[in-house]
Amino acid sequence: MKFSLPLLAAVAEAAVIGRQDVPPPGDDGRYTISADGIKAQFIPYGATLTNLFVKDKHGEDIDVVLGYDDVDYYPEDPGHPVYNAIPGRYANRIGNGKYTLDGKTYLTEKNDGNNTLHSGTNNWSYRVWEVTDFKDDSITFSILDKANSSQGMPGDVKASVTYSVEGSTWNIKMTAEALDHKTPLLLTQHTYFNLDAYRNPNTSKIWDHGLYLPYSQRYLEGDQGALPTGKILTAAPGSINDFASSPNFTVGHARNQDGFEGNCGADGACEGYNGFFLIEDKPADDAVVLRLSSAFSGVTADLRTDQPGVVLYSCNWSDGSADLKSTQGIEGVNEKVIRSSCIAIEAQDFPDGINHPEWERTDAQIWGPGETYTWESSWTFGLL
Repeated sequence: MKFSLPLLAAVAEAAVIGRQDVPPPGDDGRYTISADGIKAQFIPYGATLTNLFVKDKHGEDIDVVLGYDDVDYYPEDPGHPVYNAIPGRYANRIGNGKYTLDGKTYLTEKNDGNNTLHSGTNNWSYRVWEVTDFKDDSITFSILDKANSSQGMPGDVKASVTYSVEGSTWNIKMTAEALDHKTPLLLTQHTYFNLDAYRNPNTSKIWDHGLYLPYSQRYLEGDQGALPTGKILTAAPGSINDFASSPNFTVGHARNQDGFEGNCGADGACEGYNGFFLIEDKPADDAVVLRLSSAFSGVTADLRTDQPGVVLYSCNWSDGSADLKSTQGIEGVNEKVIRSSCIAIEAQDFPDGINHPEWERTDAQIWGPGETYTWESSWTFGLL
């Protein structure tokens, strides 16, 4: 393991975080939690989910999230795709690397063209979190984020994420508190899925996966850098960004439509999706707001969340250089993470909402001492 120095620093923060005595990870460097229909594995780096095993239509356990076999590679990977980690303290983009809080302009690190992505290159997905509780079916990671550990993020923040499993459901709950200064807070769990576990011999791409967002007819227009322009658009039935009008759409249902190439910007180089879809008018707090499914494996994944929207990213920038885990793929057929072969699904608040007062998201994204930020989602896995 290569976490020794960061872990020593984390121990020094234990009094603030509230660490309890917990056992070390398993021999593979992972902490494992499980229930009857699910097994999930984690590492402290980024509070990262490394493996998620669910049952396919043949009753076999398949690993449906991306990652690496070698846990020591997560902090070394120069591409740092944020595989199933917690980016923070402000996820997604901040336009032009700046925002204003109480009349003062704060400058953030421009690590995504002219914009800031996930708070820069020292965000929470680059940090070793402290394991503060661990049971057979749950694990809690905590972090103390000092002021300006990420450029332009004032004040100290303490946060935690608890992952738990029950039946065939994976639950995620997060809390965060600004200790001494107002600060932006916007969190997400940055999960990458391929429900085939790359075992489909005909394709490793994501286009055949079913995708249904029944309460997400509207979405944020993005510019060429995937930064919201401020406009909220409505998807016409059957159009590229429509996943609401039919439960039978696939991720690639609009692949042959003009504009699919370039739908996520980069002057036409980004095919598919990298944008925010609003969740509106759901009939109950526990309503399923998104279903991802695979006819090949038979697996369904139902998302419930208290967040007002979800980011969809169809892995356009995966270039085929990353190996699949040994739990995935077909030797000689599917061995690499290639372009458009996965989908990241990130429940969260409006990206760059701190720079768009017209959306009226400031109260949900700026937090001060004495206030507690909360975030909750769950994924329930089943069969078609």
